[in-house]
Amino acid sequence: MTTVAAYAAPAAKAPLERTTIERRAVREFDVLIDIKFAGICHSDIHQVREGWGEAIFPMVPGHEIAGVVSEVGPGVTKYKVGDRVGVGCLVDSCRECDNCKAGLEQYCTGGSVGTYNALGKDGEPTYGGYSEKIVVDENFVVRIPDGLSLDVAAPLLCAGITTYSPLQHWNAGPGKKVAVVGMGGLGHMGVKIAHALGAEVTVLSQSLRKKDDGLKLGADHYYATSDPKTFEELAGTFDLIISTVSAPLDFGAFLSLLKTDGALVNVGAPEEPISLNLFSVIAGRKTLAGSGIGGIQETQEMLDFCAEHGIGAEIELIGASEINEAYERVLSSDVRYRFVIDTATI
Repeated sequence: MTTVAAYAAPAAKAPLERTTIERRAVREFDVLIDIKFAGICHSDIHQVREGWGEAIFPMVPGHEIAGVVSEVGPGVTKYKVGDRVGVGCLVDSCRECDNCKAGLEQYCTGGSVGTYNALGKDGEPTYGGYSEKIVVDENFVVRIPDGLSLDVAAPLLCAGITTYSPLQHWNAGPGKKVAVVGMGGLGHMGVKIAHALGAEVTVLSQSLRKKDDGLKLGADHYYATSDPKTFEELAGTFDLIISTVSAPLDFGAFLSLLKTDGALVNVGAPEEPISLNLFSVIAGRKTLAGSGIGGIQETQEMLDFCAEHGIGAEIELIGASEINEAYERVLSSDVRYRFVIDTATI
């Protein structure tokens, strides 16, 4: 075991504080990573505050991890000391179910293991990226291409793959009209990736406050959803809508913006349930779907795609002592567009 510094929430809704945690010794197929940067995802706040249900404490959040390999187990073949690597939302899965065999570890039916707030196969709690080091099986580590700086690459391990996966699955590309709901940590990545895929991209945001940013990042159009005329003007427009917000929406109104056979895909995870008149789906043979992160192979594909197209997250780099303030700023939408912790400050 190795003792490392970390920032943890000691109890639900408690401020995060500096502490130490134990990382397991490097096993045969393990990679020890010196964490350089860790993104702050809204999911971290949901889980620290038990917004999604009972959680495990103390909790070290963080599933947007970028760092450098400092040790490998004797059976490791994919990485060597000095490699630039990342870890996303998963650190293990059953590896035996149909989904795992198909590269869809995020939908593992045998029980995937989250990077934090989960129990590993050894029964020990997992701790995330707000720490100095992490030990992960090589099969759940991805390579960060040289063309990406580690700080702007870190948020790609969640925000990047969470938007890339549905955009690919629902065939966003030339000739397709894609809308991104929300212009935050997830949304700004959705805009960049959809634009790089060749789609015509529209941002649907509560206000026009971030319009200049949206157009700069690749959006072709930008509308305020607080204006009722938006829903009249854009009715029946889109092939695909990606909703990135973590608050309940009027899904019936957004479904009205789809063409026949269009899809509204939710990647945000509101804490509250929603209600929906099913005629919103029936009319026009429309699809209301969800999508969760991506598998390991697809995450690597996403990183390679982003490197090829010069895509990184728009970040605000902070010290570890600013984590609690950053949480409050995320909740008030006061970040453009992802906080990233410089873990050298832990």
